[in-house]
Amino acid sequence: MKLSPRNRLGAVALTGALALTLAACSSGGNAEEPAGTAGSGDEAPAELSGSLAGAGASSQEKAVAGWIAGFNEQYPDVSVSYDAVGSGGGREQFLAGAVQFAGSDAALKEEELTQAEERCVGGEAVELPLYISPIAVVYNLPDVDAENINMSAATIAKVFNREITTWNDPAIAAENPDVELPAIDIIPVNRSDESGTTENFTEYLAAASEGAWPHEPSGDWPISGGQSGQGTQGVIDTVTGAEGAIGYADASRAGDLGTVALKVGEEYVPFSAEAAAKVVDASPRAEGATENRLVVELDRTTTEAGAYPLVLISYHIACSVYEDQADADNVKAYLSYVASEAGQERAADPSVAGAAPISEDLRAEVQTAIDSITAG
Repeated sequence: MKLSPRNRLGAVALTGALALTLAACSSGGNAEEPAGTAGSGDEAPAELSGSLAGAGASSQEKAVAGWIAGFNEQYPDVSVSYDAVGSGGGREQFLAGAVQFAGSDAALKEEELTQAEERCVGGEAVELPLYISPIAVVYNLPDVDAENINMSAATIAKVFNREITTWNDPAIAAENPDVELPAIDIIPVNRSDESGTTENFTEYLAAASEGAWPHEPSGDWPISGGQSGQGTQGVIDTVTGAEGAIGYADASRAGDLGTVALKVGEEYVPFSAEAAAKVVDASPRAEGATENRLVVELDRTTTEAGAYPLVLISYHIACSVYEDQADADNVKAYLSYVASEAGQERAADPSVAGAAPISEDLRAEVQTAIDSITAG
C-alpha cells in the first residue's frame, strides 16, 4: 500500500498499559514528545501541586500524552494521569467522582447532565471541544497499489452492514476504476466497547448514506457477531492482523494501513487535519449548547470542496464547581494549557497526534468557560 504523507497522522501507536502517567520528574518533557511551553510562556506559573486524574476516550490518548508532557514542563509538581478506557467508561468515572476530568468523543446525554449536577457540587458539566481529528476508515490490502480506495457513504454503510462482502464487488469497483481489487472476503471490524468513535461513525453513516445504513446512531455497535476490538488500538490490531479487514479508528492510529477517501459532492477526499477543520468551522452548535457546554452539531452531509465529514470531536469534560480548591486550580491550569496555542500545536504535530487545532474564536470561548471553574 502506498500512503500519502498527509495520511500519516502519527504512525506510532501507544502500546502497553492504558493509564498514562507522566510524573513530575523533569522540566524537559517526555523523550517521545516534542518540546513545548505551557500557557503564555514568559509568565511564572502559579504554585500548583498534587495529582490530577482523567479517564476516557482512547482516540485522544496520544494527544493527552503530549499535553501532559507539555503541562508538566510548566507545572512539574502536578502528577497527571489519563486512563484511556473509552468514552463511556470515562464519563462513568467522572460522574462517579473517581476522576477530575473525562475525555469523550460524544457529548453528555440528558441523564448524564442531570448526574453531573450532583457530581459537580450543584454546578454543571463543562464540555470543551479540544481534540478535533478525522476518523479514518482503515483497511488491510497489502497487494493493492493505491494511495486510497474511494468509497461513498452508501458503499461504506453496505460494507459494515455486511451487504457488500467481497473487495471486488461491483459497487466498490465502480468507484475505483483504476484499482485492481482482490477477490477476497471483506472482514468488517468494529469496536467491542461503548465508544464515541462508534457513535460518530454511525452518525456519519446514518446522515450521509442516503438510507443505506438502517440503524440508529449509537456508541454501541448495532450488529452482533463479527470481528471487533477493544478500544482504538484493539481495532487497529485486529485490522492489521487480518488481510481483507476494514475498520474505523481515530486517524492518528492509521499508521501504514490503507485508508478510504470519502465521496464529498463529486470528489473523493482523503483524511487530513485541514479537511477535518473545514467541517468543524462550518458546523453549528448543537441544540442546548451553553457558554460552558460548547457542543458542536457536525454537518455530516456537507458538499464543501476539500472537506472531510467523518470527523471526531473529542470533548474534555469537567465541573464548573469542584469541592476542593486544589482540584479546581489544577483542572483550570491543565485545561488552559490544552486549549492554548502551544497545547494545540503539540497535538497537531504528526509525531504526536496530527490533530486539527481549534480556531482562535473557539479558543476564546473555551478559555471563558475554563475561567468560570471554581470551588464550592
